[in-house]
Amino acid sequence: MEFRHLVSFIALAEELHFGRAAQRLHLTQPSLSAQLQKLEKSLEVQLVARNSHEVRLTPAGREFELQARQIIAQLDRAAQAAKATAAGRAGSLNIGYNLPASKHILPDALAQLTDHHPGIAVSLWEKRTGPQLAALADGSLDLAMVYGHPSTADFRYRRLLHRIPLVAVVGRQHRWAHRSHVSFAELRDQDCVLFARDQCPAMYDAILRSAAQTRISLNVTQTADDPGATAHIVSVRPLVGFASLPRAVSANMGSTDTDPVAVKLVDPVPTLDLHVVWRADEQNPAVAIFLDCLASTAPDRADDPVLTA
Repeated sequence: MEFRHLVSFIALAEELHFGRAAQRLHLTQPSLSAQLQKLEKSLEVQLVARNSHEVRLTPAGREFELQARQIIAQLDRAAQAAKATAAGRAGSLNIGYNLPASKHILPDALAQLTDHHPGIAVSLWEKRTGPQLAALADGSLDLAMVYGHPSTADFRYRRLLHRIPLVAVVGRQHRWAHRSHVSFAELRDQDCVLFARDQCPAMYDAILRSAAQTRISLNVTQTADDPGATAHIVSVRPLVGFASLPRAVSANMGSTDTDPVAVKLVDPVPTLDLHVVWRADEQNPAVAIFLDCLASTAPDRADDPVLTA
């Protein structure tokens, strides 16, 4: 069965006249008859009954007409969807993000995307940097909003936020809990909880770089890859964890009714940059459209008070 046979059959079903149907299809009557014969042979069903006076559809032909129209309509919708996707009017995006992106980047960018390209469907996935980049590599994400940027030529990236400070996170009973800030060197005498480097390489390296700058070694006695787990651990054990300032602000760390507490780190202040990352060989037109939305709504915002220690 060929698509052209379906089109020819629909024309014949509407005209119920071989001459008019052939003329409409720009075919000769013998060609139209040959197509009908091939279609009926492939189905092993008679679709059209004719004599010298009339052409009519058989009961099987009437049922086949209904189904054939649905097939043609579905193919037409598929073609229109493909054209819309290629033109950026439709399509889908799977976007990974972290908390600073959620608070400071996504709301405006998604609003602009919805306003200008409502046909693009977006799915959002909150993950740490390592899992985001792994998902970007295997194709399950189209864009990643992460700390730092990969060095591989397989990815492209653009900076979104500059110098996001990190803070120390302690329980309310910790001796630092009521201090406004501590110098990084004071971590020399503290037991720390840290995450595996592959979860967030840029954040891990920023912390260890600050330790090297102050000539101390961190005493990491426990690991926790989930930021929420770090908060729970320091609430019950005298350990020091780490978080971005936006996460601390979002979790109200330091308010009178919360545990744990965020304490600013100084001398030096560990900082991170937030980047959007995408595949170098990306073929999805919606990716470029969303990058344009980011460019117009998320300029480098180092002066944002939420991002200033």
